[in-house]
Amino acid sequence: MADKVLVSDKLSQEGINILKDAGFKVDCQYELSPEQLKKEIKKYQAIIIRSSTKLTAEVIKAAKNLKFIARAGVGVDNVDIKAATSRGIIVMNAPGGNTISTCEQTFALILAVARNIPFAHNSLKNKKWERSKFKGAELYLKKLGIIGLGRIGKEVSKRALSFGMEVFVYDPFLQKEIAESLGIKPIGLKELLKISDFITVHTPLTESTKNLISDKELNLIKKSAFLINCARGGIIDEKALAKALSEKKIAGAALDVYSQEPPFKLNLIDAENIIVTPHLGASTKEAQVNVAIEAANSLKDALLGKAINNALNYAQLEPEAYKIIQPYFSLADKMGSFISQLSEGAIKKIKISYLGKISTQKTDIISGIFIKSLLARQLESDINQINALSLAKERGIKIEQIKAPEEQEYVNSIRVKVSTDKEEKILEGTLFANFNPRFVSMDNVCIEVAPSKYMLVINNKDMPGVIGFLGTTLGKDSVNIAGMSLGRHAPKGIALTILNLDNTPKEKTIERIKANKNIISLKLVKF
Repeated sequence: MADKVLVSDKLSQEGINILKDAGFKVDCQYELSPEQLKKEIKKYQAIIIRSSTKLTAEVIKAAKNLKFIARAGVGVDNVDIKAATSRGIIVMNAPGGNTISTCEQTFALILAVARNIPFAHNSLKNKKWERSKFKGAELYLKKLGIIGLGRIGKEVSKRALSFGMEVFVYDPFLQKEIAESLGIKPIGLKELLKISDFITVHTPLTESTKNLISDKELNLIKKSAFLINCARGGIIDEKALAKALSEKKIAGAALDVYSQEPPFKLNLIDAENIIVTPHLGASTKEAQVNVAIEAANSLKDALLGKAINNALNYAQLEPEAYKIIQPYFSLADKMGSFISQLSEGAIKKIKISYLGKISTQKTDIISGIFIKSLLARQLESDINQINALSLAKERGIKIEQIKAPEEQEYVNSIRVKVSTDKEEKILEGTLFANFNPRFVSMDNVCIEVAPSKYMLVINNKDMPGVIGFLGTTLGKDSVNIAGMSLGRHAPKGIALTILNLDNTPKEKTIERIKANKNIISLKLVKF
């Protein structure tokens, strides 16, 4: 009997035809209530959705026969991926279908702010002829600053170059050679903000990019410059932007995305020198068709057992092998996040060594989890353990995986070396009793530390009184030290101190510690 597919949100017919032509029974049932969905979903092996259907843990629990969830779009906020994973249901999305649509929306807004098109339109509609009032600016020879050079950022850069613009990019994980091969100049964020005539944002919204552009950054932008965001609301501090626009600190802005949608409570949208659109980045006929085709093809291949594409939670392993390597997933994830927060510069090479018995297993998924966690703060939000290796290679990052089955200091361990254009970080981790992750070496200094929610990583001079100073300073801020690991190469040299904290210290406490003459470097790591 052919597999049955439920289409619960309106989908372009092209996507439906792909599934029907492959021999699947496709039922289209739109606007189902949660109770109706729970009743219907148990009949199907797969479901294809857009943004309206909410696949909560309760709905997924009712999906007794479901194998696959396909989202015709990028975001999967409406899917409880954890619940799906626990039920063995593979979740897929369509990350490439709206690239051109969002790119063109970005460029449409760049042109609109440059030539005052909406304002001039409204003026003429009101029977006014105000040519001199709406004098615009040419794009030719102007400087475009792109923050984040993922798929959409690259497409924007191509169009900007065709307009004769000079293109600059800030992307901490982008290699200089890759940017230059595209005719783009990589620079720092501060410099980009200072020199650009137009600035457009194309990063995911993460802890590190939230309010990436706020008061401090807006003060660096030229008064004649324009700011554009078609990426995610929250990357630009909306209160700070509203203030900058009202005080004419920048010429104008154009937004398609907001921290709250619809953004009716934001004073920002009432500013005179801003253009706003209601999240239209993916709202083109072509994009709707493209995401439908991409999602349908992924679902078809998965149901036919040909391939798993664009999966967000998939690991293709035999049950016994999965049982052996699964405990290392958490270790790899924490190691990747740890190094990501410590490293500076564009990553050039990643070397992952599997030491001991773990090296005899299929370890690609562990590598994928490590790389996903390492790159997630800088790359597109759809990066996962399945596509992490290919995305890294696309960005010119060399990946080397080493397997050494002979027993080392630990029966099993993972050692990673991340090389950037500025530095090199080495970290080794293993599992202790009850599969608890431990970092056992950092930059060839022996340590023993369990990852925790808050960690201070300090390089300091190996001098008496440093540890006491740290404890006293943190204590004054009511920050409790839950654990401590110390290591060094030699007495009176450079020591490594890692502190596990129960809560995060205030910024002024961090600065007070950094100011001590015996502290060489300090980083606060959060999990």
